[in-house]
Amino acid sequence: MNINEVISNELNIKTWQTEAVIKLIDEGNTIPFIARYRKEATGALNDEVLRTFAERLTYLRNLESRKETILTSIQEQGNLTDELRAAIEAAETSVKLEDLYRPYKPKRRTRAMIARERGLLPLAEYIRSVKASTPVPEEAKTYINAEKEVPDAETAIAGALDILAEEISDNADFRSWIRRKTYNDGLLTSEAKTKKQAEEKTVYENYYSYQEPIRKIPGHRILAMNRGEAEKILSVKIEDPAEENIRYLKNHTHAERNSLTASYLSAACEDAYKRLIAPSIETELRNELTEKAEDGAIKVFGSNLTQLLMQPPIIGKTVLGWDPAFRTGCKIAVVDPTGKVLDTTVIYPTAPQNKVTESMRVIEQLIRKYHVDIISLGNGTASRESEQIIADFIRSSHLPVQYVIVNEAGASVYSASALATEELPDFDVGQRSSTSMARRLQDPLAELVKIDPKSIGVGQYQHDMNQTKLSEKLGNVVEDCVNHVGVDVNTASPSLLSYIAGINKTIAKNIVTYREEHGAFQSRQELLKVPKLGPKAFEQCAGFLRIRDGKEALDITSVHPESYKAAKTLLKTLGYTEDSIRNGSTRDVVKKMKEHHLTTAALAEEMGIGEYTLTDILNELAKPGRDPREDIPAPVLRSDVLDFDDLKEGMILKGTVRNVIDFGAFVDIGVHQDGLVHVSQLADRFVKHPLDVVKVGDVVNVRVLSVDKERKKISLSMRNVND
Repeated sequence: MNINEVISNELNIKTWQTEAVIKLIDEGNTIPFIARYRKEATGALNDEVLRTFAERLTYLRNLESRKETILTSIQEQGNLTDELRAAIEAAETSVKLEDLYRPYKPKRRTRAMIARERGLLPLAEYIRSVKASTPVPEEAKTYINAEKEVPDAETAIAGALDILAEEISDNADFRSWIRRKTYNDGLLTSEAKTKKQAEEKTVYENYYSYQEPIRKIPGHRILAMNRGEAEKILSVKIEDPAEENIRYLKNHTHAERNSLTASYLSAACEDAYKRLIAPSIETELRNELTEKAEDGAIKVFGSNLTQLLMQPPIIGKTVLGWDPAFRTGCKIAVVDPTGKVLDTTVIYPTAPQNKVTESMRVIEQLIRKYHVDIISLGNGTASRESEQIIADFIRSSHLPVQYVIVNEAGASVYSASALATEELPDFDVGQRSSTSMARRLQDPLAELVKIDPKSIGVGQYQHDMNQTKLSEKLGNVVEDCVNHVGVDVNTASPSLLSYIAGINKTIAKNIVTYREEHGAFQSRQELLKVPKLGPKAFEQCAGFLRIRDGKEALDITSVHPESYKAAKTLLKTLGYTEDSIRNGSTRDVVKKMKEHHLTTAALAEEMGIGEYTLTDILNELAKPGRDPREDIPAPVLRSDVLDFDDLKEGMILKGTVRNVIDFGAFVDIGVHQDGLVHVSQLADRFVKHPLDVVKVGDVVNVRVLSVDKERKKISLSMRNVND
């Protein structure tokens, strides 16, 4: 198998691009670095394509390695033919490869093995032969042997049929056809495990008597069934087209050709299917469905996480973080625009204490003392009760303050972590949590990278899937976001720095230690003095690290140091100085290019650099030090709240998308419960997946379809909403 050719065809890219990316990966370059600074080599493949590329490269290389192991094993057995070698070398999936290896794979002691040891293989071959001329029971008598534990003809026949059943089961073509047939025509079914459970109302009641074609069932239903099965509430199985599959085996083993052997060969086919093939195929298909569903869920999770991490920072605002709770009180922290904690306290406005007046007196004092601009309220337990109290307070106090609800997922994990203890050693977990609420609003990316991505609840079924794969994928998402935005090396935490290309946790800590001992970095070149940050790590990370007010003006941009010479030539050509970057006058760089009658193609050739590189330099000079998150809508700031009872069918409201899942999106409309916009209500057209229409953080207009006060459920629509 030609790996380069396979990847090129799968990703629809040129062979030279594939060869270039493989070379760059093998040289130890990171995906963010390749995507941003090696566009000429790759033809400007983006990080999403490059991530897929790297995954497929690893998979195919592992597949080739497995092929070598299998070929060696079969050769050592003396069973390797030219035809088998060719089939193994041509296999493009691990399933196909393992099917081919199955007959030669060392097995535990099976019934067929025992039958072979008893000398019954010739009898099996006789039954399989279309030329058999003696009745099978007569032929079987010649194999009776007390020493080999074959006391009678029936035992001999049973052993021969065991051999035939195993051979039929091990046939790669048979298994491939049956797997495909079962996938296309089979049903995935579920039912309540017991009669008693079938009468209980649970989240799984829709699956108490359920079936759906395997090829059509969506991923979220597969994961729901899996969870119900794991919790011992559901029984899940595949209903296969057994009769057709057995008929196929009989036809392809020529079971009916000889009347003397037909019934025996047919019995071997049925036994092979029911005892060996069907259970194995069911396990394989269930695993395949689960893996596909997990991949889809992880993709949705990753997209949601990207949007959450890329929420625009609230710059220059003093924020009061409010971590809501009932019995233990609401934890409060006031944080200045730089993230420094100014004050902390605990108030008890919620049940059971209900000290609303005393609590809001404290809040008013804090707001006046520190000139608080925004209250950042966590969306956990007692959030809605706290929101009502905050809205009433804002309405009655007339203070110029607003509030916003932030996702507090993972806050408790962070608050009790070693990292939080190191960052805020004098605070208890409550103070740390409320501080995190405030900082999440000020700079979501910088704060959320301190938390395991799996703990940021913007997906579904994350606890039910392959945790290694989930961690890897979400880690890649965080890495791409952090590198896309860039990091101020003089203010970033070790957590944030560790996601920069080429920097691991040890180097991240060394960077922070270095700046604490030597003061702020004055240039990117100074990074080379950091212990364990060598030339390769510097090459990978330098362009993603920013230095403000340093010696080198270009250090504030994402222009890589390897392109500084070209950038300075460009500045000189267009009549700029390095101070032009600092004062922002390079913003008219495109206009200057036109005034000088320069094209990027001609100028790139003259400067001896790639056109992609020159375009990136021009984009940076046009917006020096710009944060790409500025283009995303800011969160909705509120000063009042709707009551659940205020909702009426037909109302048009503005809301914020909190979570996107396979079957729709949850939207915060400012009441005590997020509403669901089902996928069928997301647009005036067919929507294949909710992510095609909405993303976490989007501000959308919605219409109230229905309100279920008893179950606290709100159905919303985005169809015809602007009419």
